[in-house]
Parts: sequence; C-alpha cells; structure tokens
Amino acid sequence: MATTQTLFHHFILLLVLSSLAPTNANLEGDALYALRRALKDPKNVLQSWDPTLVDPCTWFHVTCDSDNRVTRLDLGNAQLSGNLVPELGRLERLQYLRLNGNRLSGSIPRELTMLGNLKILDVSDNDLCGTFPTSGSFSQFSEESFKNNPRMEGPELMGSVSYHLGDCN
Repeated sequence: MATTQTLFHHFILLLVLSSLAPTNANLEGDALYALRRALKDPKNVLQSWDPTLVDPCTWFHVTCDSDNRVTRLDLGNAQLSGNLVPELGRLERLQYLRLNGNRLSGSIPRELTMLGNLKILDVSDNDLCGTFPTSGSFSQFSEESFKNNPRMEGPELMGSVSYHLGDCN
C-alpha cells in the first residue's frame, strides 16, 4: 500500500511540475498573439490565431518545423495596420518574416535583431519609421528589405546614427 501511495504522489508531483514548465510552442504562440493584439485586421487574416490552442502551428500564415517551432511568418499584403511587437524576438527559429505591403507603423523592435536564424526579411511598403537596425541578424539585409517606408531614415550607422526607439513622432 505504501508503494502505491508513493507512486501516486510521484505521479501528482510530475503532473504539477510539467504544468509549470512553459513549452516553446506556448511561448511562441504568446508572442504571435501579442502581435495579433497590436494589429488591426480588417480582412480577418489572423482569425485562426487562437491562443487557447496548444501551439500556433495550426494557425494560418504560420509555418513550423518538425519540433513545432515557428520558422515562417507570412503576412504580406494582408491590409494589417499597427505596430510590430518586441515579443516577436521570442521566435528563436524564425527564418522567414514577410510583412510587406501592409500599413504597419512605428519602429522596428530591437528584439528582432536577436533572431539568429532569420534569413529572409521583408517589411517593405509599410509606414515604419526611425532608422532600420543593422546589428545581429539584420546585418545581412539590404535596404531592399525596408524600401517604401517613407518615414524610415535609412540604416543605423555604427556610432553615427543611433537606433531610433519609441513612437517616431
């Protein structure tokens, strides 16, 4: 009987501990949901972004790898407006970020430069402002990734122009 009770207590402890440890999929879902909350979405392209689902891999415009980690976010020409959010920097395996042809405004969050796997970035044809970052993964992107953002002031220059934070007013 004592062995059964001990096993039961270990099982309960395991359940409690496993529920306390956040999963990457949930952290990534939270990051994407933060983006959804920051955007106006008149065409309802983000309608499938349900934070109650286990992970965001079933959401439209999101692609994941075999480990259910977000690798691609494709929201080009979706008529979205609003600001980018720093939480996107939590998408550690993100390789492809396409947000072109929307009405995005504000500055590019510094946290996005920490996305070490980012290979393709397109935020062209928006209303982003400030200087665009050139550190971290952003060092590989040309001005083409940022074109047609009339309030953008060009690349951040080492020591000459600081990265613009804030609302760009």
